Amino acid sequence: MASAYLRQDLDCSICKDIYTDPVTLRCGHSFCWVCIEGVRDTEGGYGVYSCPECRATFRKWPPLQKNIALCNVVENYRSTEPYQEEITGICCTYCVDSPVPAVRSCLHCEASLCEKHLRVHSKGPEHVFTDPTTSLETRKCSAHKKILEYYCTEDAACICVSCSLAGEHRGHRVEMLDEASEKKKGKLRNILQILITKRKKTEERVRSLEERRRKAQEKASREAERVTALFIDIRRWVDNLEKRVLSEISRWEEQESLSLSDLIQNLEIKRDELSRKMRHIEELCNMTDPLTVLQEPETGDLCDPEEKGGGEDTGGHDGGDEDTRGHDGGDRGEELISHISHSLSAMIRDINVIFYGEGPADILLDVNTAANNLLISDDLKTATWTGIRQNRPETAERFQDYSQVMSGRGFTSGRHYWDVEISGPVLWMVGMCYPSVDSRGGQSHIGYNNKSWGLYKGQGYNNQYSVRHDSKVIRLPHQISSDGVRICLDYEAGQLSFYELCDPIRHLHTFTATFSEPLHAVLHVCKGSISISGGVAVRNDM
Repeated sequence: MASAYLRQDLDCSICKDIYTDPVTLRCGHSFCWVCIEGVRDTEGGYGVYSCPECRATFRKWPPLQKNIALCNVVENYRSTEPYQEEITGICCTYCVDSPVPAVRSCLHCEASLCEKHLRVHSKGPEHVFTDPTTSLETRKCSAHKKILEYYCTEDAACICVSCSLAGEHRGHRVEMLDEASEKKKGKLRNILQILITKRKKTEERVRSLEERRRKAQEKASREAERVTALFIDIRRWVDNLEKRVLSEISRWEEQESLSLSDLIQNLEIKRDELSRKMRHIEELCNMTDPLTVLQEPETGDLCDPEEKGGGEDTGGHDGGDEDTRGHDGGDRGEELISHISHSLSAMIRDINVIFYGEGPADILLDVNTAANNLLISDDLKTATWTGIRQNRPETAERFQDYSQVMSGRGFTSGRHYWDVEISGPVLWMVGMCYPSVDSRGGQSHIGYNNKSWGLYKGQGYNNQYSVRHDSKVIRLPHQISSDGVRICLDYEAGQLSFYELCDPIRHLHTFTATFSEPLHAVLHVCKGSISISGGVAVRNDM
């Protein structure tokens, strides 16, 4: 507490800080030497001076006496009590007793000044003030030791007046430092605006990518759930198939075992009878009495009736093989294995279709190939059959004799698919063809040449599909049960497959070929409608 009171008594009433070089007026009041000198400079113009503390007046500025006792008290206080204010940054050059923050630096004097010393510092034109800095020597010319006042625009260097008038920058275009600084600040502001714009775009890009990443994570999560559910169904399907196959194998094994057991039992009885007859014959052969041998029944009675007259086996078979004739165990086993293989192959095909490619192919129709009885929508995804002939120019690639249209995009690699949705009673064909396919005549119809493959649904055929290639027609056994078809292309594998979009998806047919040209989607529609998701759409507009 005493230290706090003492600290209050050591404050100068002018600067409100601890005394620095305290001096005393005749009235007895003490002030910092720098503080009271500032008062003198302020009041000197009025011809009368006063004490800032008691307002005592003096006609002449009294001589200032150093207050030795107060100086000793201040020094003792500072030595015993840590100075409470931490001085950071640049300190006043003249406050040697205690560090005091500098408010300005004089380039001429190469000194930093606090508020007190700044008030008494010379304000002459040669004194140039700047913000507090420790690198005062860098503010002067290294060659002439003069303050840097100009900026040489040709050499992009700060120079002094001697450099401009007589030095190496003589005759160069120069500007005042403030002027050059403002110009550079203007350029920097422009650059700053550009950087702000770029940063804004970068932040927007980051937000966009983060949103894309979030959507990708959500999509991946949904796909993971879908695939998990799918594999649960696949495992259930495989388990059921395994149970059915194992049950079929067990039933087949049981039937085979029973059938073969009866055969074995009959053959064992026959074997015992033959053994008995063999022993009797051997006994006759070993007899020495001819009368006994001759009195025995004829040896033919000892053989089976079906073996009489067959002393020699010219066919290379023994009689026992006839007991197993008609037994089809081997054929039934092969049929069972074939059924299992077919079922597993169908399952694998279905799985391949489910994971086919990355998504439906984006197919756009090529108006230049569209027959004149087809309307093509503005988005190139709808082909409409119409009885009104369109007045399109006849070109080499335009279909002339059939209501067909080809896609503009061709596939030369990869795996692709698109889905076909069918509505109403229709006559249609969908498939793929080479761009070099004939555009007129009978050879231009899908499937009636070796450059196109198609799935066909026409009138009749008991509501069944058929496929065509190179004029060969294969009627499929499947009854149409849905309104959707999927077309899948694996170019490298040389496979073009058609599936019916039922639940579960059903394989209809796969063409296998070595493709030699780009493959384009091709459609034939007459009096019906087809829409292809992710690709094209065809509808009837009668």
